[in-house]
Amino acid sequence: MTMVSELVLTRNQLLQMVRGMDDNEFTVPLQRLSHVTTELQEGLMKTRMQPIGNAWSKLPRIIRDLSHDLGKKIDLVMHGAETELDRQVLEMIKDPLTHMVRNSADHGLETPDERLKAGKKETGRVVLDAYHEGGHIIITISDDGRGLNSDKIKKKVIENGLATESELEGMSTQQIQSFIMRPGFSTAEKVTNVSGRGVGMDVVRSNIEKIGGTIELKSEEGKGSVFTIKIPLTLAIVSALIVECAGERFAVPQISVVELVRASTDKRSDNTIEMINEAPVLRLRDRLLPLVHLNDILRLETAADEVAEQSDVKGEEEFIIVTQVGAYTFGIVVDRVFDTEEIVVKPVAPILRHLAIFSGNTILGDGSVIMILDPNGIASQTGENVIGDHTHEEEATRNAAETDKVAMLICRAGGEEPKAVPLSLVARLEEIEVDTIEHTNGQMVVQYRGKIMPLVTMSEDSKIVETGRQPILVFSDNERTMGLVVEEIVDIVEDTLNVEMASNVEGMIGSAVIRGKATDIIDVGYYLQKCFGDWFGSSESTAYGSSHSSQRILLVDDSPFFRNMLVPLLSVAGYDVSTAENPMEALAMRDAGREFDIIVSDIEMPEMDGFQFAEEVLNDDRWADTPIIALSSHTTPQDFDRGRQVGFSDYVAKFDRDALMNTLSQTLRAGGGAR
Repeated sequence: MTMVSELVLTRNQLLQMVRGMDDNEFTVPLQRLSHVTTELQEGLMKTRMQPIGNAWSKLPRIIRDLSHDLGKKIDLVMHGAETELDRQVLEMIKDPLTHMVRNSADHGLETPDERLKAGKKETGRVVLDAYHEGGHIIITISDDGRGLNSDKIKKKVIENGLATESELEGMSTQQIQSFIMRPGFSTAEKVTNVSGRGVGMDVVRSNIEKIGGTIELKSEEGKGSVFTIKIPLTLAIVSALIVECAGERFAVPQISVVELVRASTDKRSDNTIEMINEAPVLRLRDRLLPLVHLNDILRLETAADEVAEQSDVKGEEEFIIVTQVGAYTFGIVVDRVFDTEEIVVKPVAPILRHLAIFSGNTILGDGSVIMILDPNGIASQTGENVIGDHTHEEEATRNAAETDKVAMLICRAGGEEPKAVPLSLVARLEEIEVDTIEHTNGQMVVQYRGKIMPLVTMSEDSKIVETGRQPILVFSDNERTMGLVVEEIVDIVEDTLNVEMASNVEGMIGSAVIRGKATDIIDVGYYLQKCFGDWFGSSESTAYGSSHSSQRILLVDDSPFFRNMLVPLLSVAGYDVSTAENPMEALAMRDAGREFDIIVSDIEMPEMDGFQFAEEVLNDDRWADTPIIALSSHTTPQDFDRGRQVGFSDYVAKFDRDALMNTLSQTLRAGGGAR
């Protein structure tokens, strides 16, 4: 492991040396070396990986013993035991997990008599769930017990002098409940041998934060509690964002980075830094984001300080790293942002261990040693209570009320009118050097990540700069990648996508009002098909403008790309569209009493394919009369025959949008629908 770590460092150093050189003879062998190093690193990581079930193996017995000792009926449910993580992380997470499960059984679950009085089943449930998400592992420990008693916690808080009554009145329920994470805090009336033994949840929290993880708490009195732990897959080599402050570089673990924002002090700009109660905040998509200046935390002098002497706000333009630690989201203001790098984590020197803002150090490609920042430590330096913040609670409430809002990327191309595309479709935002654009077969292309990527403009009026860098939107699905050339990337906004006018212009779905402006919605499928003739079965762009406002469609597809692309097309045709990413989610809708006029289902899906899903639907009276249309990239006669046998109303090639729209119209006209 150590030798591979050194190899990664040397690889980074060599790449750094040739990065600024054009057509260097070392470029090709270095790329090969980089690939081999990556494969070796991945292979070694796999040998270190162990299923998390190894850490759970003793829990069933512990629960059995607890059930007997406490006189409770407890059912332990474990999902995702096969989820793999680094052996070193597994060892460090084993004790906190055991402690939390014992806590749930002892403090969380009620006795059978208490449960029956509360209208619950006699047997209480403790559920462990583990899954991968974006380079890290999420573990949830939930129970259906009594939940946390806020009044009891308040009383203990006042007793311990942690806060006054007036301060508690201004706090949200989640903030009050988060006091259980404080050192030495326990609501247990007596110390027992079962759970805490007088040791509070602060030990669990500190152990998780030691490995760069976070813990979040949600509890509802009378209904139960959920603890969500987020930890990195491995501690040895991590992806980090390199930033600069006061001429010094630092690394920020990418696990905590939500997004990057360039902000301005200019009041006319959409992203402006303002001062509220003498604290800097950023207005980001209709909500206030608290900011901390890294130079203030580290007590470094920067050039921005001179500007700050004349103004309350530092700098004319700032780079902000939007960071999330548990439930708390805040922005770290830095001077510059570089690229992301895979870094080898080295432990902090003993002389710096008392500083919570550093989690380690690393050697960069140019040989310089830099510190790795710990977002948990920075959040605690700001005086914020990381485990439960009122802004997060307000945001969750607002999100629940605004589930119909869609994140949209606003750009300009071929004119001053704004154009929008659902952000979920965009793989990356890039700026490419115009000199690297080539032409082949009458098509603009650029070499991108070792492959040739076709470029397409929105119209003949679209301008490509003569020198410098040109912004493009990169769309990707499976092995195919395409770049859409734009003149300016304006902003990312969240708004309701309600297409009010169908468009007759090729490449546009229609127009919608976004942030008070009439905005054209880009038809991504049209441009994908323009680059790859075989991407869709039909090459004609059609404006679907019929009105089906009362007809409800359920789209079942495990590919987010196709869900995001088909929903706007079906919506502009007037259908009311709901989506499910797998058959189980669709069947849960059926169990919840939802009804639809027609179901459109993919065939190739994991766990349960489209044929099994159709059989499941047709064997139950609730949706038995609802017509089902199959979507598949395989359209052989055998597929059609099997589709008819299991009861599909029709079978459509996945890439033929026109056929899908016609089939929907004909099937619904034939009288199929939810009864």
